[in-house]
Amino acid sequence: MRPDPEFDPQALTKSLLRRRRQGALATLMAEGGAPYCSLVNVASDVDGAPILLISRLAVHTRNILADPRVSLMLDERAAGDPLEGARIMVAGAAQEGTEDALPGLRRRYLNAHPDAENFADFPDFGFFRVRIDGVHLVAGFGRIVDLMPDRVLTDMTDCSALIEAEPDIIAHMNAEHLDAMKLYATRLAGTSPDDGIWRCTGCDPDGIDLANGLEVVRITFPARVRDPMALRTILRRLADEARGRDH
Repeated sequence: MRPDPEFDPQALTKSLLRRRRQGALATLMAEGGAPYCSLVNVASDVDGAPILLISRLAVHTRNILADPRVSLMLDERAAGDPLEGARIMVAGAAQEGTEDALPGLRRRYLNAHPDAENFADFPDFGFFRVRIDGVHLVAGFGRIVDLMPDRVLTDMTDCSALIEAEPDIIAHMNAEHLDAMKLYATRLAGTSPDDGIWRCTGCDPDGIDLANGLEVVRITFPARVRDPMALRTILRRLADEARGRDH
């Protein structure tokens, strides 16, 4: 089979990890080990690993506490035949957030699902991060690839300044740069121009995440970003690029 130069499995997988907000979570029943599948809301950590907010009253949480092995399917939700869209199956283990990691997991999840703030602090709910052991990508005929974690997770080396500044960056973008984010979404990501408001929900060394209601887009940076100064440079460059494109 001839190589397809337009097919980038690494980029597609990273994009699905960042953009999808719901997925099918497969766990093993605590009693008997039978497979169990449920629909869950999903966010992504700064490195791209999935984050879950789940209740200990739910069957899937009881299963995870007995055996943390999980599979999580995220799909493109393309129009028409759903099997024509890309999807990934993440294999790994769901691990409850440690005391040190919990504030970051909470913030990232609530940025993606702000309505969850109404119940996030209920005593039975907890934030879990899925440790990725491998990803199976299916993106059409001849486009089936297995990827190891180092190919789909963002390298966080020397990026502490950016991560520490992320809450301030998001707040600043949403207060001062709504026009620029609409340009990113419509001109760079190709969304339909409308009256919706695009807001920043996350940034990391590889890109920035924008949401307009239930629609989410990922703007990938042309170069890796490690600190706020480099981020400002890249965002200005992307804004100039977006303004230079025809409607």
